[in-house]
Amino acid sequence: MPDVAPLPADYAGLLKEIRHRVRHAQTRAVLAVNAELIRLYWEIGALIDEQQTRQGWGAAVIPRLARDLHNELPEEKGFSERNIKRMLAFYREYPHLNFVPQPVAQGASREDGPQAVALFPPDLLMAVPWDIMPS
Repeated sequence: MPDVAPLPADYAGLLKEIRHRVRHAQTRAVLAVNAELIRLYWEIGALIDEQQTRQGWGAAVIPRLARDLHNELPEEKGFSERNIKRMLAFYREYPHLNFVPQPVAQGASREDGPQAVALFPPDLLMAVPWDIMPS
C-alpha cells in the first residue's frame, strides 16, 4: 500500500471553501437560466401580441403555432398551446418590462455581481405563477 502523505492543517477549510464556491456557482447558473427563460417567454408573448394586433390574428393561430413548434423543435418542451397562451398572458400583464442586460453583457467582472434573479422587478417575481410556467 503506497504511503499517504499527511494532509495540510488547512485542508478541511480548503475543501469546505471549494465546495461552497461550486454550490454558489451552480446556484448562479440555475438563476441565470431561469432568468433567460422568463425573458424568452415574455418575448414570445410580445411577438404573438404584436402579430395579433398588427395582422389581426385570432386565438386560432396559437394551436397551430404550438403544433408547428413541436414539429420544428421536437426536443424542446414547454411550448404547448396552454403554455403559449400563458406566455401571451404574461406579456400582456407586464407589457412594459425593462430587462436589464445580464452582468456579462455589462462587462461585470466581479464574482459576486448581481444575480440573474435581481434583474427582474421584485413585484414581477412575486406575481409569476411559478407552478404553471413551462418546465
